[in-house]
Amino acid sequence: MKKYNTIFLDRDGTINPDPGYISSLDQFEFYDFTFPSLKRLTKDGHRFCIVTNQSGVSRGLIKLKELDRIHDYVKNQFMDNSIPLLGIYVANDHPNSATSRRKPGDGMFIEASNDHFIDLKNSLIIGDSINDIQAGKDLGMDTILVLTGHGSQTVLDFPDLKPNAIVSNLKEAADWILK
Repeated sequence: MKKYNTIFLDRDGTINPDPGYISSLDQFEFYDFTFPSLKRLTKDGHRFCIVTNQSGVSRGLIKLKELDRIHDYVKNQFMDNSIPLLGIYVANDHPNSATSRRKPGDGMFIEASNDHFIDLKNSLIIGDSINDIQAGKDLGMDTILVLTGHGSQTVLDFPDLKPNAIVSNLKEAADWILK
């Protein structure tokens, strides 16, 4: 088993279903396996950070106030489950005018690293898209692609993508980390 300095988690499609743009708290729900999986990793001393592209804000589909409500709920659920969440980092950029903050850019990771003294080369990202995996690879991190969310399509669209592991979901990601 490898102990990571920090495990970065994508949001939509990784810890919660991704029905499209989630614009209100009543549309948000966690996968059933999210907290049991993260609790197992917490027992081994892992800590977490969420990094999420939310272009729905710049597209006018998600109000910033509602996104903040969703993320307050996420933070509270992590706290209620005694899971150490360092922070939630968000890129609201539109893909057509993306800054380095938007994955696969490194901006959110660098900010988190500076805020929490994270050793990125000794960290891991779990996500369901090429942007998650590419960001991790570019930063020298280990990478796990989950087949939930857009993961199954990502495998088809990018057959040469070589994450450290491809797993069905966050539960299997935890199994892989703890093996």
